[in-house]
Amino acid sequence: MVPTQEYKTKLVSAEQAVKIVKSGDWVDYNFALAQPILLDKALAKRKAELWDVKVRGGLMLSPLRIVELDPTREHFCYNSWHFSGYERQLNAQGLCNYIPMIYRNLPLFYRKSLEVDVAMFTVPPMDADGYFNFSLTNSATKALTDQAKIIILEINEKLPIVAGGRENSIHISEVDYIVEGDNPELPVINPIKASETDEKIAQYIMGEIGDGATIQLGVGALPNAVGTMIARSDLKNLGLHTEMLVDAYMMMSRAGKITNQLKNSNKGQGVFSFCAGSKELYDWVKGNPKLSSYPIDYTNDPHVMAQIDNLVTINNCVEIDIFGQVTSETSGSRQISGTGGQLDFLTGGYLSSGGKSFICFTSTFKDKKTGLVRSRVLPSLPESSIVTNPRTQAHYFVTEWGIADLAGRSTWERAERLINIAHPGFREELICGAERLGIWRRSNKLHL
Repeated sequence: MVPTQEYKTKLVSAEQAVKIVKSGDWVDYNFALAQPILLDKALAKRKAELWDVKVRGGLMLSPLRIVELDPTREHFCYNSWHFSGYERQLNAQGLCNYIPMIYRNLPLFYRKSLEVDVAMFTVPPMDADGYFNFSLTNSATKALTDQAKIIILEINEKLPIVAGGRENSIHISEVDYIVEGDNPELPVINPIKASETDEKIAQYIMGEIGDGATIQLGVGALPNAVGTMIARSDLKNLGLHTEMLVDAYMMMSRAGKITNQLKNSNKGQGVFSFCAGSKELYDWVKGNPKLSSYPIDYTNDPHVMAQIDNLVTINNCVEIDIFGQVTSETSGSRQISGTGGQLDFLTGGYLSSGGKSFICFTSTFKDKKTGLVRSRVLPSLPESSIVTNPRTQAHYFVTEWGIADLAGRSTWERAERLINIAHPGFREELICGAERLGIWRRSNKLHL
């Protein structure tokens, strides 16, 4: 059948499409900007006739009607792969559960372990050959559709077409229903302004980046500060390989810093898996021939990263103990984001020839509840904290006080190096903690 004819046969209203959902089903909303809007509203309207519908999603940037109309969770039970700020609030209200994952495994989870009765998510309009591009969310979209019994696509003409790579589209013949309607503007994540402390940390990292390096940036003010400094620097011929495409890459590219010409793989192409940022970023991504979208089991595969020389990965954390255990996703028992791909890039950056993996953080923070200044370097992580990165994968740590290289170091060396980049006001306390734990030597050198 001609694609346009097949399209017409599958075109229904959102209300008609969601009739396929049954009580007890597993429904998947995909990730980030693939989040369905019209279908979510239509499914929420069926609340009275549905029970125990389990829904998966992740990094949702717009309100979820199924959640907000069902505060008892008797009808819809929402679960997230990675908390956005909105999902964090839902979790605090008991309306959202976290699904633990290492990001590179997400396609495998769908293909090997998960049941998906209905997948519903947004895509740009169909092309002349009958394909729907996955736009700003490749991640595990193909794996999700391969597993789903029913596939419903919500068309959003505001989503940009994203170039090449692999597993970045689905054909009309694989789709069950198509929904059209009025779409709001795409949600944005505007870059966070870096503080003076962030910029000081970024300066340390800048000294570790050379011409021809390939850059991976995580989310937040610190990685963004590094990207901004790179855009203003004398560095040249840099590459792009990341899970999340953020505004800093656009700045670096427009400044002529990113060429991707010295990469060992995907030469000439900036590789990413999903994108979230400003409207200007979405416009820059649209049809950009220098960008390629890949599934997360490619971008985040440490073996792929090992083939890229001089890969520099830069990510944030919440707290760290003096053994080198890192939590980047919880505050005590409170889930605030997710593991995501941090461990993937921590591993891959170290495997890269000439590569380095940085975990950066301000040495202190102000406790919102007490108003007290607290250290992010601790003798032990708080009770119920989740370890995002084990001590066995600890490499470079950076605060405004310097850089600590923990790779291959003993417990007493780790304690010494981490205490040296902790805030001076907390170092004596940390030494006492190291002594209690039996990992402090009298010969340890400390810059008090």
